[in-house]
Amino acid sequence: WGIWGDLVYGFILVGIFSHSQTDLVLFSAVMVVFTVALCGNVLLIFLIYMDPQLHTPMYFFLNQLSLMDLMLVCNIVPKMAANFLSGRKSISFVGCGIQIGLFVSLVGSEGLLLGLMAYDRYVAISHPLHYPILMNQKVCLQITGSSWAFGIIDGVIQMVAAMSLPYCGLRNVDHFFCEVQALLKLACVDTSLFDTLLFACCVFMLLLPFSIIVASYSCILGTVLRMRSAQTWKKALATCSSHLTAVTVFYGAAMFTYLRPRRYRPPSHDKVASIFYTVLTPMLNPLIYSLRNQEVMGALRKVLNRCRIGSQH
Repeated sequence: WGIWGDLVYGFILVGIFSHSQTDLVLFSAVMVVFTVALCGNVLLIFLIYMDPQLHTPMYFFLNQLSLMDLMLVCNIVPKMAANFLSGRKSISFVGCGIQIGLFVSLVGSEGLLLGLMAYDRYVAISHPLHYPILMNQKVCLQITGSSWAFGIIDGVIQMVAAMSLPYCGLRNVDHFFCEVQALLKLACVDTSLFDTLLFACCVFMLLLPFSIIVASYSCILGTVLRMRSAQTWKKALATCSSHLTAVTVFYGAAMFTYLRPRRYRPPSHDKVASIFYTVLTPMLNPLIYSLRNQEVMGALRKVLNRCRIGSQH
């Protein structure tokens, strides 16, 4: 049948939930997290757009991060929920390819953007007087543009490679979405070359931004240690804490999933780790960057006051 058979039959997504009482509670929890992620990211994008005080490089990057998170949850969760609620677990061949392409592109772009945001924090703390020059509009567009570009290239490579393999057997993907490594187990041919390519892509897309983060924060630490005032220490910590929290959650889950040898990777562990960066991270990012941020909370208060005044008239 080859490629035509693949186009006709598609795949079966085994999923992460059964219909037991416990899994119904867990599914409900995931849907609550999905709703919070959706509302939180839409609200953050709206506030950054509406408030001129938030038209700075850091919030421009946050805007892009929220857009990536929004697309990521919408790529995975609605299909997972529809399959669970309808009892149908199928996904078309084309649908699977689109899911792989979007997922890899968005996770790759987000990882790179988080890495390059560390450079923004370094400039803000180590060179505050030169910050507007070093982080001008052109540099900001280059940072976000390169993040999107590298992520999309990675996504297209993995999607084309995965979708060009012949698949046979039961076609049961042991995951809750079309994930490349779960899909490879169903291929009728030897995938060792593709496994190597995939691992190389993952190492590059994780370790490149991670090395930027380590280098930037090493320089930040050197700058902070030279500071004498406790107030300056607190300000530097406040500037970096939100970004460091987001980095820890994202990279912790991604490295746990993709940088372990295959023999130490049972599918159940991969599914749980995937929940982290497909649903939990997109929910946590707007909370991390808004609840701990006076400027965002101030913008929210302004919008609420405007709405209250408008409703009184």
